[in-house]
Amino acid sequence: MESISTTLENFFIGLSDPILQAFCAGLFTWILTAVGAGLVFFFKSANRKLLDASLGFTGGVMIAASFWSLLSPAIDAVEKQNELGLTALPSFIPPAIGFFFGAFFIYFLDKKIPHLHLFKKIEEAEGPKTDLKKTELLVLAIAIHNIPEGLAVGVAFGAIASGMDIGLTLGGAIALAIGMGLQNAPEGFAVSMPMRRAGFSRTKSWQWGQLSAIVEPIFAVIGAAIVITIYPILPYALAFAAGAMIFITVEEVIPESQSGGNTDIATMGLILGFVVMMGLDVALG
Repeated sequence: MESISTTLENFFIGLSDPILQAFCAGLFTWILTAVGAGLVFFFKSANRKLLDASLGFTGGVMIAASFWSLLSPAIDAVEKQNELGLTALPSFIPPAIGFFFGAFFIYFLDKKIPHLHLFKKIEEAEGPKTDLKKTELLVLAIAIHNIPEGLAVGVAFGAIASGMDIGLTLGGAIALAIGMGLQNAPEGFAVSMPMRRAGFSRTKSWQWGQLSAIVEPIFAVIGAAIVITIYPILPYALAFAAGAMIFITVEEVIPESQSGGNTDIATMGLILGFVVMMGLDVALG
């Protein structure tokens, strides 16, 4: 693990530009989504128990990442800014504000963008009424899900560029990107398989599956650029990404993982995801 960590850190150090680092990390998470969607070339159907366990895993990763990689460094950032005389706020205030607005941001998108959650019928589509097809609505739902993940990765790499000791290292940012990528793979599969069952070709199903994560490198760059350009916003931005991910986890990921009746399997998947993300953060961070 140590040699892998060193290799990865050397790679990102070689990139030097934090925005380029964020883009490459976001690209990595998109690639793993494409890999997951590519399983449609090898399987004719998806086992619901496996999908529910994978969704639970996704929720666990997102919950762990929200604290270990985002909220805890956000609190440390406020304390460091207080030490430097840049602010004089209680250490929990900026993270609390950022966390709330992150959740509200996804709530707003949830109401304004038509989308369809996994395992739902098209009549249950959320957001404004539209003539979009089920496949397009499904991809939009996963894309909304992936926006905070891209922001989280970008903000983490932007935070490293600040040079401030806030408990977030380059290894920690890399761990966050790996965690986001790992939980993206089953998402890609969960999108591509319904496409295949609906009669799409394997290639077309894969294309739709990977398309859902194309927003991640885009928002990774946006997140890094915002933090670098407006330095005082750092604790708010870290917590914003955490709030967005927790909203997605509670509103979408956990309910979907529990909707198939495999509650124990989904719950254990969540526990495993939390442990894996925590382990990555400790081992690489």
